[in-house]
Amino acid sequence: MTLLRNGLTLLLAATLASASPAQDVAPVRAQALVAFASEEGLSRLSRAAAKADFPALANQFEAQSNAAFCGPTTAAIVLNALHERRGDLPRDRSRLRSEDLKHLPGSVDLTLARYTQDNVLDKSPKTRSQVLGEPIDIDGKPVRDVGFQIRQFDALLRAHGAATRLVIVDSSKSEDAVRDELRRNLERGGDYVVVNYTRRAVGQPGGGHISPLGAYDAASDSFLVLDVNPASAGWVWMPTATLVKAMRTFDTVENRGYVVVEPR
Repeated sequence: MTLLRNGLTLLLAATLASASPAQDVAPVRAQALVAFASEEGLSRLSRAAAKADFPALANQFEAQSNAAFCGPTTAAIVLNALHERRGDLPRDRSRLRSEDLKHLPGSVDLTLARYTQDNVLDKSPKTRSQVLGEPIDIDGKPVRDVGFQIRQFDALLRAHGAATRLVIVDSSKSEDAVRDELRRNLERGGDYVVVNYTRRAVGQPGGGHISPLGAYDAASDSFLVLDVNPASAGWVWMPTATLVKAMRTFDTVENRGYVVVEPR
């Protein structure tokens, strides 16, 4: 209830605030992460021109249930936003215990038609056990590959009917090119972008992480990362240079990057 109430407050602030258009704001390049739940954080959302994805993602947002599930949680949020109210969404019956149902008629189904961070793994390129640390074979060697690499995450989304485009951020991908593509995605609704970066490169504790982007503020040259682990970091505005640097890092077999997600 608190999360819902906070979400409605933030959405109203972004919709009703009467800030000047982004082009009228003197550019002040961001040098550090800025918490979304701050006066400056809300101001950035209010003035941002590229925030078409924010309402749908905020409406579907949920926090990851364990430290390894940033990928499955992000997938659930994005797929629910992408396929909202479609008639064939899966139902997660694993979240109801047998004792929860003993007083209900057999014809009653309490489950909701939506993706969860558990049922997205039904079509995953990795088993639940592998996501949680069971070694997998990489180049003929058993490797404990906790969570999802960006290419594995891309395969997870495609297995659930999304059209995707995977971008690996290596030395051939310039900061300007990344900024331009992410910004353009956030200016239009109906498609989404997910980033994979390492927390250490942005000054946060932890390792590799996956979360969706919600907005871009040109005045501060920063992106709103809708961090799916609010217990660890929370939503933050991240400078473009910091985000690109954190994606341009090596992860097991190749660099990290981002995935553009569209309906098929």
